[in-house]
Amino acid sequence: MAYRTIIFDFDGTLANTLEESRRIYNLLAGDYGLREVAAEELPALRHFSVLELLDHLDIPKRRVPSLLSRGTSLMRGNIANLPLIDGIDAVLPVLRERVNSFGVLTSNTETNVDLFLKARGLRDEFDFISSTSKLTGKSTHLRSIRRTFSLHPEEMLYVGDEIRDIKAAKKAGIAVAAVTWGFNSEASLAAESPEHLISTPDQLLELMPSG
Repeated sequence: MAYRTIIFDFDGTLANTLEESRRIYNLLAGDYGLREVAAEELPALRHFSVLELLDHLDIPKRRVPSLLSRGTSLMRGNIANLPLIDGIDAVLPVLRERVNSFGVLTSNTETNVDLFLKARGLRDEFDFISSTSKLTGKSTHLRSIRRTFSLHPEEMLYVGDEIRDIKAAKKAGIAVAAVTWGFNSEASLAAESPEHLISTPDQLLELMPSG
């Protein structure tokens, strides 16, 4: 059965927010008694799951909601200036013509995603933007989206760049396309056995043949 709805993660999947996220994290680190992260550390961090990352950086789980909230608020001021993932702008309109609905599910805020997509002239391609303030809460939202659109699980595809995106999709019983241009490394994504492992945006078109 062909995919009828494609749902995208935002940070690292549609928008290149990694360096901005590191900058904001370092701005906040002192307030929380955390150490800053150097750019040179990022390649090694790409192999960690979110829980491993929190442990590695000694970030207490109780601090995560506050860090996320303050971080996404700080990102809002510069969100329209952040870059798209190279090549994704050419792929999205073509993909949109081949499915019934397009959406975003993110740990960022709906406002930030809306501002970013409007700045890039892409907001009209998307039917909905959904946000979760929990790092591991995406599976519940994916099931809710399935009910909203009266979809069978096999008609949905989630596209994300992190180990947690794969885990959320599997928990929700839907297919996932893991993209290697975002936060987690190709090896760490492959180890989670996603249905699709994508290394360039145009490879997404192969999942939705025309006609």
